[in-house]
Amino acid sequence: MWGDATLPEGKVTFIVGDDEERLEKVSKNLLCIRSVFFRTMFGIGMKERDADEVTVPNTDLATFTALIRYLCTDQLDLGEEEGEQARRAFDLRELAQMYQVPRLELLCAQALQESVGPASAVPLLEAAHTTGDGRLLAQCRRYVADNAAEVRASGGVEQLRDLGVAKGLLGDALDQVAELKGNRTQG
Repeated sequence: MWGDATLPEGKVTFIVGDDEERLEKVSKNLLCIRSVFFRTMFGIGMKERDADEVTVPNTDLATFTALIRYLCTDQLDLGEEEGEQARRAFDLRELAQMYQVPRLELLCAQALQESVGPASAVPLLEAAHTTGDGRLLAQCRRYVADNAAEVRASGGVEQLRDLGVAKGLLGDALDQVAELKGNRTQG
C-alpha cells in the first residue's frame, strides 16, 4: 500500500444480497492488495475505482462479511453455531473462488472436511455433488459407508434430496454387500 500509485484511495460500502444490507467503509487499497478480483474491480479505468458503493448480488451479508473480515484480518470466521459453520464454509469457499482468494478457499475446504459428521455428511455430500467437489464427495461417501448407523440415527437419510446422490449411496451399499458376501464365501 506504500508507493503504489495504481492503488485506489478511499473506502467503499458494499450493498449485499437481495435484502441490500450494507457493509460500510471498507478500505479499497487493502482489498486490492489481498484480492486480484478487487484489484481489477478498483483498477485504473474501472467505474468502481471512484464509486462509494458497490452492489454484491448472490450472497448474504454474513458470508460476504466473513470474506471481507478475512481479507482485512487474515482470520477465518465461520460463525458460532456448529450446524451453520459447514454451510458458511461452503458459501464462503464459493466467494473465495469468485474473488480469487486461494488461501481462504483452502481454509474453507479444510473446515468442510473437518465438519463431516453424522448429521452433516448427507447435506455436505449433496453439496459436494452439486459443485463437483470430488475430494469432499469421496470423504462424505466414505463417512456414510463407515458410519451408516450414526448417519441414519441423526436423520441423515431423511435429509437426502438429490436422486443422483441417492443412487450413488445405494451403489456403495450394494458394493459393500457384495464384498461381504465375497468374504464369507472365501472364509
